[in-house]
Amino acid sequence: MPKNLVIVESPAKAKTIEGYLGKDFTVTSSYGHVRDLPKADKAIDIENGFKPTYVVTDDKKKVVSELKKLAKNCDTIFLASDDDREGEAISWHLMEALDLNEAKTRRIVFREITRKAIESAISNPRGIDLDLVNAQQARRILDRLVGFELSPILWKKIKTGLSAGRVQSVAVRLVVEREREIDKYEAKSSYRVVARFDLGKGKVLNAELSERFKEEEEAEKFLQDCVGAEYSIARLETKPAKKTPAPPFTTSTLQQEASRKLGFSVAQTMTLAQRLYEAGKISYMRTDSVNLSEEAIQSASKEIVSAYGKEYFKERHYKTKSAGAQEAHEAIRPTDFSVHEAGEDRNGQRLYELIWKRAIASQMSDAQLEKTTATIDISTVDKNLTATGEVVKFEGFLKVYIESTDEDDEPSESKGMLPPLETGQILDLQEMKARQGFSRPPARYTEASLVKKLEEMGIGRPSTYAPTISTVQKRGYVIKESRDGRERTYVEFTLSNDKVGREEKTETTGSEKNKLFPTNIAMVVNDFLKEHFPTVIDYSFTAKVEKEFDEIAHGGKAWEQMIEDFYGNFHDRVEQTENIERSEVPSSRELGVDPKSGRKVIVRLGRFGPLAQIGDQEEDGEKPQYASLRKGQFIENITLEDALELFKLPRDVGMFEDKKVVAAIGRFGPYIRHDSKFVSLPKEDDPHSVSEERAIELILAKRKADAEKHIKSFDENPDVQILNGRWGPYIKVGKKNVKIPKDKDPKELTLEECLDLAEKTPVKKGRSKKK
Repeated sequence: MPKNLVIVESPAKAKTIEGYLGKDFTVTSSYGHVRDLPKADKAIDIENGFKPTYVVTDDKKKVVSELKKLAKNCDTIFLASDDDREGEAISWHLMEALDLNEAKTRRIVFREITRKAIESAISNPRGIDLDLVNAQQARRILDRLVGFELSPILWKKIKTGLSAGRVQSVAVRLVVEREREIDKYEAKSSYRVVARFDLGKGKVLNAELSERFKEEEEAEKFLQDCVGAEYSIARLETKPAKKTPAPPFTTSTLQQEASRKLGFSVAQTMTLAQRLYEAGKISYMRTDSVNLSEEAIQSASKEIVSAYGKEYFKERHYKTKSAGAQEAHEAIRPTDFSVHEAGEDRNGQRLYELIWKRAIASQMSDAQLEKTTATIDISTVDKNLTATGEVVKFEGFLKVYIESTDEDDEPSESKGMLPPLETGQILDLQEMKARQGFSRPPARYTEASLVKKLEEMGIGRPSTYAPTISTVQKRGYVIKESRDGRERTYVEFTLSNDKVGREEKTETTGSEKNKLFPTNIAMVVNDFLKEHFPTVIDYSFTAKVEKEFDEIAHGGKAWEQMIEDFYGNFHDRVEQTENIERSEVPSSRELGVDPKSGRKVIVRLGRFGPLAQIGDQEEDGEKPQYASLRKGQFIENITLEDALELFKLPRDVGMFEDKKVVAAIGRFGPYIRHDSKFVSLPKEDDPHSVSEERAIELILAKRKADAEKHIKSFDENPDVQILNGRWGPYIKVGKKNVKIPKDKDPKELTLEECLDLAEKTPVKKGRSKKK
């Protein structure tokens, strides 16, 4: 029997570690936490210093029983959960749940799963750090108290099934406030002037006027003033410049860059990073440190010098700026820089490459650039055009990696190399344009930019970002989606062949890709919490609580005192809100009167989402009319006209084969009805605006699909059909689906054979709910 037992959180981690330890070690997994607060409200004894009661969760009873048996027969038990507060708490819970003997139990930690790191950890065990455990306990208890006391109030006052949380409600507030900023934003227009010069031999020079014109008249006048002008190079300035690499990844910057470069969600990035860590490919993925160990720097240096040459290496030490950086951890980096492959999984490999490139680039030389600016005189006006170019003299870190930004989708002139130019050179103008542009509202958050904002504000920690982002979406407060833009008209003046022309053009603006939008319920809940629980969703207060958790982790504060300081005022607020009437919560809005019926029009939160309503049964005795709000419509700013538009369904779209084509919304979403048959509308089509041509196209496509589905039917018994399904041909007898034996040709089957096969097929039992 092995003398030593090593307990980790995950089977994948156990498998990797087992490869590094000899036959004297058994490595097993606890599959995460084994104990938690029970769901009932008796979990925390508020009267006795917020003492928590933990229970072994039902799904872990068997795991605990197995671990107890293994531990009983071992001389030493090593608790090897992750090196952070959560990991420390897992080890403490294991110690308690397995009733381990302190004398034979050791706590070991490592930041990467390599032979050297594991052997070093086994040689340097320690006891459990109760300060770290208490910091995690304080977070868990505080979050439970907030959720447990706030959620029932939201059920009573707004809608059943809602939840609130200390960090999630702050994240929702950020998304709601950004949406309101965008809604209030008024775009300002200005005119940007660009010129294109022909240098001959296929070479062109693009230049721009640094000034923007606010008014159309000013832009047109400038172009008119340039008619017949001579253009010449007044000055050429060349300056050296340099670019410095970004530091290696922290949890937050990895999530941002994986979102921008690879299109990964925050949760997907963390799942892939976890797998890479457990397979021993990268260092621990929950960190807010940008520091690299001396050993890692040496390993990176070796790789850079052998791959690119010693002039590409530059040793760099980065300091963590994050105010609440938890421990003296390392940044995320490969465990071995000479390894370029991370396994079969394509996305895992893409993330590994990103981590490898960023960490390698952080130890590389600056890129040396040369920036050239050409100033162009215009003989008829006292203004200059400028052309800028950039040449890379020495690539340095750019050979490996270029950091992206959230504004990468912004239009920009390419800063390539300028063609050969001389001072005094006369230029031949091809054309000059003054194009109307519009200022942009603040950008909606992506998952990664929301994480960045939370981090900047000191809210949350590396281990909480991904769960927070997932929670706000699961709870229906925030939706992540792409939305089409709308058409907008702009004006463009063109100076060509000494004539100025004006043209009105259209462009699509405001299209969004994978952005976070608040729901109507988010806005109502946010406003309710802001009014009645201001501290819970106050940014600086939430950041202050995070700092207090850090103080507990460093032994500077008692966790019970910290919770007591918070709970007193909070609980008083909870009791005060019991007196609020549900009608006082602004979850509906009266818009005006329906001109057709003279009944009032309101928008409100319904059981299945936000809706518009014409009439009120209590007031006029008639049954109200209802219509669901469309995507992107909010109770707080929808107009009467927009609401009345919702009642225009069902809508006559046109005629096809002498029969009406109607668009409507049903239980299962929007559809087209024609000749008593229904065709579902795809996501990109709107029942309010779908055209006759598009509707006919969908009807014909449905007919084609149905025809391909049908193999054979029988006139003498229309209830029996042979059809083509998702998993191949089958027989349909009434509501019963019957498998066709492999040796039978579906087209050759007779009615008798079909009925015979149906008789032999047992009836499937329906799903019954247990009482």
